[in-house]
Amino acid sequence: MRRAGAFTLRHEGLLAIAAAAIVAAAIAWSYAASHPAPAPLSQDDIDHAVMHTVGHNVLPSQAARAYEAVRESVVRVMDFETTKDEGDIETGVGTGVVIVNDGTILTNLHVVAGAKRVGVVFADGTQSDAAVIGTQPQNDLAVLKARTIPDDLPAATLRSTSDLAPGDEVVAVGFPFGIGPSATSGVISGLKRQFRSPEGKRLLTNLIQFDAAANPGNSGGPLVTMDGAVVGIVTGILNPTSQRVFVGIGFAVPIENATAAIGMSPF
Repeated sequence: MRRAGAFTLRHEGLLAIAAAAIVAAAIAWSYAASHPAPAPLSQDDIDHAVMHTVGHNVLPSQAARAYEAVRESVVRVMDFETTKDEGDIETGVGTGVVIVNDGTILTNLHVVAGAKRVGVVFADGTQSDAAVIGTQPQNDLAVLKARTIPDDLPAATLRSTSDLAPGDEVVAVGFPFGIGPSATSGVISGLKRQFRSPEGKRLLTNLIQFDAAANPGNSGGPLVTMDGAVVGIVTGILNPTSQRVFVGIGFAVPIENATAAIGMSPF
């Protein structure tokens, strides 16, 4: 008995380790028995998971991405007339797009023609007076320079129209009837079109025809491709009736012509 007791004392540590190992093995076996390994994923399982993710995490549309790319460069352009009784009164509204981050803005000449004072409102709400620093009557274009600009004002990205083709998708951004900024989408309907203003005073040539909805107030705003680049400045709508509303034919001045109004290359 003394020998057995001595053996037990001498090997008490080993016995404790062995007992612990047996208990651990029993626990592991019990867990494995109650939690079987998951079955391998089938292709159907993967397809179902992908469809579930797509259905619950909708990606923004191309038009939404195009609008977002140009949004901070689009400005509201306002004409003011000063009266003795009411002070400055807004008499007209249009759209402009920043093409140089120092506050240089392109718009239509007919938006600012005859205005006593021109003002602009930037995307962040900054308001400023603006001076007309250049005009290009043959393309109905005017260049404005804002006196006050926001910090980190982004200029729009400009893109050549050389590879545009009928059917290419575009977005028109502006302030139709003063509401906006608003985005409408459509396609390029034709190139090298001609358009005479409703007053018949000016024939515009080499225009981009598009069918994204445009209305009074959109004038001077950017026509944007799906990659977020400006290819034209919206300048007019064709309507055979006396109503100044959109019937599916809009025109934009190609950006190459537009930037020539300030003597710069757009690329």
